[in-house]
Amino acid sequence: MNTKKRLIIAMTGATGAIYGVRMLQILQTLPDWESHLVISSAGLVNLKYELEMDKAELYALADVTHGINDIASPIASGSFKTEGVVVAPCSMKTLAAIAHGFGDNLISRSADVALKERRKTVLIPRETPLNLAHIRNMAAVTEMGGIIYPPMPAFYNKTDSMRAMVDEGVGRILDMYGISVEGLYKPWTGLGNNEI
Repeated sequence: MNTKKRLIIAMTGATGAIYGVRMLQILQTLPDWESHLVISSAGLVNLKYELEMDKAELYALADVTHGINDIASPIASGSFKTEGVVVAPCSMKTLAAIAHGFGDNLISRSADVALKERRKTVLIPRETPLNLAHIRNMAAVTEMGGIIYPPMPAFYNKTDSMRAMVDEGVGRILDMYGISVEGLYKPWTGLGNNEI
């Protein structure tokens, strides 16, 4: 019997493939966790463009991979126990599908399952500026118990490193699932009385 905690990492065609990749890299180092990956065809295009990474390299980072159209996959069922789903990055199309329960592929279906089973569902939307449909869809997901986490850097860390900015967001998201990785990011500890 599998005693590992399972986390689904779903990747769409929005910009920001590094977020999903980085989460998989970190999960790969944690023996008590099992990563389940599903990526859209647009996500694969973006992965190649942004990171010069192919499907085989990405799949090697995951413990288990699932096809985007495999609706018979275990992660399409609530009886398959997971800690939830992270959609990293999340396109506005996928956000809309999740907000309206339109499980047309395994990404939107796995998020729908997580929401109906009251499992943590975190979406990392990558779009700006937002139109009213985007905002309403984010509100709908929030009302269902999902978490909308736009990857906004914390400038108090005073870094000009893109890697550090990505790691900070990834670290904070993984913290939501009880995954704490030393050195991934520095939590805010306050300024102290002498710095104001």
